[in-house]
Amino acid sequence: MTRTLYRHARVFTADERGFAEALVVDGARIAFVGTEADAVAQAGPTAASVDLEGRLVLPGFVDAHTHLLMTGDALGQVGLTHARTLADIQDLLRRARAEGADDAPLRGRGWLFDAVPGGRPTAAMIDEAVADVPVYLDANDYHSCWVNSSALAELGITRETPDPIGGRIGRDAHGEPDGMLYETAAQQFAWAHRDATTTDAQRDASVERVIAAYLAAGVTGVVDMAFDAHGLAAFERAHARRGGSLPLRVAAHWFVANTGDDDANLAQVARAAELAAASGAVRVVGIKLVLDGTIDACTAAMRDSYANGSNAEPIWPAERLDPVVAAADAAGMQIALHAIGDAASTMALDAIEHAIAANGPRPRRHRIEHLEYAAPGTAERMARLGVTASMQPVHADPAIFANWAAQLGDARAERGFAWREYEEAGALLAFSTDAPTAPLDALANMYVAATRASALDPAVPAVHPQQAVPLDRALAHATRDAATSIGDGSWRGRLAPGYAADFAVVDADPFGDPAALLSARVVRTVVDGRTAFEE
Repeated sequence: MTRTLYRHARVFTADERGFAEALVVDGARIAFVGTEADAVAQAGPTAASVDLEGRLVLPGFVDAHTHLLMTGDALGQVGLTHARTLADIQDLLRRARAEGADDAPLRGRGWLFDAVPGGRPTAAMIDEAVADVPVYLDANDYHSCWVNSSALAELGITRETPDPIGGRIGRDAHGEPDGMLYETAAQQFAWAHRDATTTDAQRDASVERVIAAYLAAGVTGVVDMAFDAHGLAAFERAHARRGGSLPLRVAAHWFVANTGDDDANLAQVARAAELAAASGAVRVVGIKLVLDGTIDACTAAMRDSYANGSNAEPIWPAERLDPVVAAADAAGMQIALHAIGDAASTMALDAIEHAIAANGPRPRRHRIEHLEYAAPGTAERMARLGVTASMQPVHADPAIFANWAAQLGDARAERGFAWREYEEAGALLAFSTDAPTAPLDALANMYVAATRASALDPAVPAVHPQQAVPLDRALAHATRDAATSIGDGSWRGRLAPGYAADFAVVDADPFGDPAALLSARVVRTVVDGRTAFEE
């Protein structure tokens, strides 16, 4: 067993110790954390020694909500998040088309509704820039897809095409498809076509991109929140290429779609239970259900209407939701429920309470994902039920907040992304990025958490700074609590004896000024005691 002393450091432990000066690693586990003098004595004269030159050591980040294949894909697509106008988007598309003349279709991601006139994208707007090949542009929230006329033709979408359950095909005043696919319409048309036309080699390249990117960001573990057969096969191939191991800890929630048929829905749960019982490259820990959409697109299910007078129905009505949640709970699986609007999060907790009543007392820790706007009292109810609040600080970045607030148009915006409410209620709060709906950069995520200021555009002032979380607590939510959210808190997520030697070394210390997070770099990432990334 290799023993290594990591010395001359500032070690943030994410537990009651707070900070230390050095740590000793035995193989895959931490043997000692404390003063440098004591660490040297514990390590002994034969240990390897690494001088970290005064740098900050953090527990490895655990991105508790991400989408791995989609993120790997996104890293190879046209980035549109920084485009502030339609002209900017069109220029980026023209340039990408010119640079990849033989590439078809053209795929982009990350555009914002408030960059488009009236927030109403149309196929004609893309056609003005690129009309000769199909163009597919996933929105920043990945809950809608904007396509051009060529893509509509490729997908076979006409005025006669019906809307799928839980989704909508955008249409103009004459009933013709307008180029927008919302919610399950994006999944069942644009994404299904993408999946059908993507090769295994392309998926393998996406897996390699996303693993490399996460390790470079100091992330040692991830939880995929919409895992499917394509992702499973791709990660099994990556596992085999490396002789039966991965340099990144991967857990996953199997995606369960509402088919409108109870038997078909329960069959998906049964498949997830089979995978959860198996031992493979990826540990399947539960199921994922999407109950609603997003506030930016006015597709999140709200108790009260949006500023434009509209509202959205949940994707899962209670009579379909309750049997699935109860079955997964009975099988001992964790249930992750996407709920952004207050009507959806209330429905999620109702379903969990129904499962508890049906199945009786047992160890369980279910989760609600996002919780961007929840009714007062939701945090306390979650704490009482032992439900994790899985939230993404980067979704509250002020550079993209204005459109979110405008869709609500009232005092509800003041309680958006209310992280402190969950802390104060005693609910477990796990931070993540939801990549690729936001950058996977863990340090930028912590900057938004600790300041409520913008990592995308530092010139934009902070919004609702009273909801910011002190940096030490933010880091704990992104490491210790994120690991705990999938049942791993007893052996990883903090730097303490007996815990996994998963950590990141950062070249700047942001505890004096969180702004240092915007320029700080991860220079080393260690997973299971082995250096998986080094700058």
